[in-house]
Amino acid sequence: MNQTKYIFVTGGVTSSLGKGIIAASLAKLLQARGYRTTIQKFDPYINVDPGTLNPYEHGECFVTDDGAETDLDLGHYERFLNVPTSQANNVTTGRIYLSVIEKERRGEFLGKTVQVVPHITNEIKERMQLLGKSGKFDIVITEIGGTVGDIESLPYIESVRQLVWELGEHNSIVIHLTLVPYLSAAGELKTKPTQHSVKTLMESGIKADILVCRTEHELSDDLRQKLALFCNVKREAVIQSIDASTIYEVPNLMLKEGLDTVALEKLALPEKSTPDLQQWNDFLQRLKHPKHTINVGLVGKYVELQDSYKSILEAFIHAGAVHETKVNVISIHSEHLDNDTVAHHLKDIDGILVAPGFGERGIEGKIATVKYAREHQIPFFGICLGMQMAVIEYARTVLGYQDANSTEMNPNTSYPVIDLMEQQKTITDKGGTMRLGSWKCQLKSGSLAHKIYGTLAIEERHRHRYEYNSKYATALEKGGLISSGINPDTGLVEIIELENHPFFIGVQYHPEYKSTVAQPQPIFVSFVAAMVKNKK
Repeated sequence: MNQTKYIFVTGGVTSSLGKGIIAASLAKLLQARGYRTTIQKFDPYINVDPGTLNPYEHGECFVTDDGAETDLDLGHYERFLNVPTSQANNVTTGRIYLSVIEKERRGEFLGKTVQVVPHITNEIKERMQLLGKSGKFDIVITEIGGTVGDIESLPYIESVRQLVWELGEHNSIVIHLTLVPYLSAAGELKTKPTQHSVKTLMESGIKADILVCRTEHELSDDLRQKLALFCNVKREAVIQSIDASTIYEVPNLMLKEGLDTVALEKLALPEKSTPDLQQWNDFLQRLKHPKHTINVGLVGKYVELQDSYKSILEAFIHAGAVHETKVNVISIHSEHLDNDTVAHHLKDIDGILVAPGFGERGIEGKIATVKYAREHQIPFFGICLGMQMAVIEYARTVLGYQDANSTEMNPNTSYPVIDLMEQQKTITDKGGTMRLGSWKCQLKSGSLAHKIYGTLAIEERHRHRYEYNSKYATALEKGGLISSGINPDTGLVEIIELENHPFFIGVQYHPEYKSTVAQPQPIFVSFVAAMVKNKK
């Protein structure tokens, strides 16, 4: 293949229809046919990245190997394709405008009036083709965030229109995802919202090549024919996307609907072979027919919104399937926990994960949770802030450092066992300034971490400002809290664990980010195994 082909995915009628899952499913099918495929997300908000957004606003912030703070959809892309994403895979309006304004300040536009068209749209088009021009991909799928008709999406829609024209016939297609709602009073599915959405898209100069219809009920042949006629697409290009019991079923549903076949035909590409989904379907079989069930308590402060801990929930699905185990994640708000109530809240739990987070709220509840798990021999896993809470709990309870704390919560603590990283102390801006991306870690031979990973050198992704204070490492080690993972470049303690416990580990990094269907994250796999064993 000489020229990279482009697929644009837009959404209509309503947001949260699952453009990311459709994009990831199509990419999976194309990849399974032998095409080198990647996905990128263009988000129409003015934040430069989601790093400063509250999880309640936008779900979790996903971090890539190269340290980009991105939309959670990039997590889906990686989980489906098993290919790392990067800074180039997620672009926001804020980033586009920032780049154009910086160019204007440098005098790159030579005195011209800087406008949305052509300057903003040119910047968008350039970013849209960045991955395509790398030579690494045959097909680039671009998901446009938001809904067609939104004011903030207009520059992206215009950029797609221009790019489709510039690329020429058979080099790009537009997939439009809409909702076909069911009116129970009338007892029928209604196509009018989709018709209006397609019309809005056409008013912007873009013709949808494929229509993907989200629906709770099967689309009849008559309905498909009607949609094809009124939305100006071929009958075989009307694709049904019916509600599925798990997102991991969607690639098979799209295969059955022929989404990949229609896309390849419109891009004038050969079908090559039948998609090889053997490994994917083996995973699905194990996922759908579990032999065990366990309950894990997810203790955090953003538990009301599932998307806040999206990667953790998905990592449990991947790890559960390895052991043919259904993992029920019981969300427990850390603000509801203290030394008196913790036993009540955790009575039917087979294991405890203390989740990442920022700020003081719910901290004492997390510390009480760690103490309960440690003293009652319950499998425990702490991530980022969860690991820090385990260090604080151990310092307080076992070493007797009564007011031990993190300087994030108490700047005046006598025992700052968790402290602001040295290189963070001069930073005032909040966006993109944490310790981010992939960092090396050296594991202690014979440790639990070594047994889990099966190697002494690992790389994991980080997102934090505070660290285990090395000044207390010797005292904590002597007291029994093992430092089993150290960053070889900075000497930072990355992993802590306990002996004589069924499973007790805390990590400073975010292992959930790297868990995929093809490569479930090792700590999650071992944690699930420990919970299954503990239950017996």
